[in-house]
Amino acid sequence: MSEVTRSSRAVGGAAVARVARARRTLPNGWWGMLLLAAAEATLFGTLVATYFYLRLQTSPWPPVGISPPSVTLPLALTAVLVATSAPMLAAARAARAGRRGAALRWITLATLVQGAYLAVQVALFLDDLSKFDPRQTAYGSVYFTLLGVHHAHVVVGLALNAGVLVRLLGGLTNYRVIGVRAVAMYWCFVNAAAVLVVLTQISPAL
Repeated sequence: MSEVTRSSRAVGGAAVARVARARRTLPNGWWGMLLLAAAEATLFGTLVATYFYLRLQTSPWPPVGISPPSVTLPLALTAVLVATSAPMLAAARAARAGRRGAALRWITLATLVQGAYLAVQVALFLDDLSKFDPRQTAYGSVYFTLLGVHHAHVVVGLALNAGVLVRLLGGLTNYRVIGVRAVAMYWCFVNAAAVLVVLTQISPAL
């Protein structure tokens, strides 16, 4: 009970680092994010399975009048997004070590790259919408649904980053360290899902 009390009251880099070193189990926030990632993995798995089910039932794929998706740009963008796992994990390590400034810098760097990724993806999404309507074909429907769900997860991740940054500006506490770790895990999941989404997206061109 005394360890829980010290953990809940840990404020400041040195105190937080001591609690992190003494912790023998993963925090509840970590497990909560793991459960969320498992649930969202089911969602992405269902969407990808639906995509390939419809592909097997429809010929040609994509339908006549719709060009096959480009390969190079989606892969490059996904590689950039996946790379942001590194600064997010570095932020989690820095926060656990009590280095608030380093955690702030790593999260800020990741957020800028992730924001740029989303901006380019939204532009590509709108460009695709101008070329074919999701209501006209099964391909268009599942294509835009899959990409839209992925982009929504990126938006949620950016909001989580912003929330963590604001809280870290107010100082480092044990609960804020747990928050940074949970958000880092969220981005690792989103980035893994991005690989699955982009491989599904470009599959007709492979």
